[in-house]
Amino acid sequence: MTPKTIQIFLPGGDPRGIRVAEITTRIVQVIEVPRSLLQDFLRMQESEQVALYFLFGESDDGSELKVYIGQTGDLRSRLPTHHKQKDFWERALVLVSRTNSLTQTHALFLEWYCLQASRKAGRYADENGNSGSKPHTPAPLEADCLEIFETGQVLLATLGYPIFDAVRKPGAGTEAEEVFHCKGSGADGRGLYTSEGFVVFKGSTGRATNVASILGTGHERFRNKLIETGVLRVEGDRVVVEKDHLFGSPSMAALALLGRTSNGWVDWKNKDGETLDTIKRQTADDRE
Repeated sequence: MTPKTIQIFLPGGDPRGIRVAEITTRIVQVIEVPRSLLQDFLRMQESEQVALYFLFGESDDGSELKVYIGQTGDLRSRLPTHHKQKDFWERALVLVSRTNSLTQTHALFLEWYCLQASRKAGRYADENGNSGSKPHTPAPLEADCLEIFETGQVLLATLGYPIFDAVRKPGAGTEAEEVFHCKGSGADGRGLYTSEGFVVFKGSTGRATNVASILGTGHERFRNKLIETGVLRVEGDRVVVEKDHLFGSPSMAALALLGRTSNGWVDWKNKDGETLDTIKRQTADDRE
């Protein structure tokens, strides 16, 4: 990827409030709006534009990230409606043009395209339901939309919402020394340590049962939720990872497969038997 300069403007001076992000050489902006500050945003001129918008939230237990993707020519009506009718979301991210040049045709194509891209990445469960069909878009306009999408993808990720980025980048893990294994206790897992956490690869397997020490605990509920949401599929006496899945830490990734508490820094090892701790943490300490 080429270097980019991104500017983030704080209209209210609060880094936790409304934030306006843009790549300085492009006309697209993404505005992050906390739900509690929705009325403040609706008083901004940007709320008068044709826009693509994303409503972000999570499930009640925090185990699943959720998004709703929409488009409108009337944000001042649409967002208040979602405020009344949709409970899950906490932040709206609104994509507009600094030159007010987005049309309804742009917005309709981008809504459809973003929903397909989000589902392909698999990071967020969408609240949209039917994704509809590709709208008719003239080729020149579609080219514009794809450029807008690429800018929006970067800005959303910069603000902390990598909705279109696969948890395992294409080509990642092709070098053997980067792939770590979790074996024993009925598990045979493969994964990759990344800047976001630990990705367990699709097809990894683990034990279906939990050890007695985690029964009735949050760890048991964590594993049960992975099964309920389709991350893990029970197959006889084992579970199978249904898709590449990002865990917040190596230990939670190992717990998901082993059915017991784990020090993932020790339980994940490379092909030579060296632990993740040795490869990633001790090596980093040696550089200091």
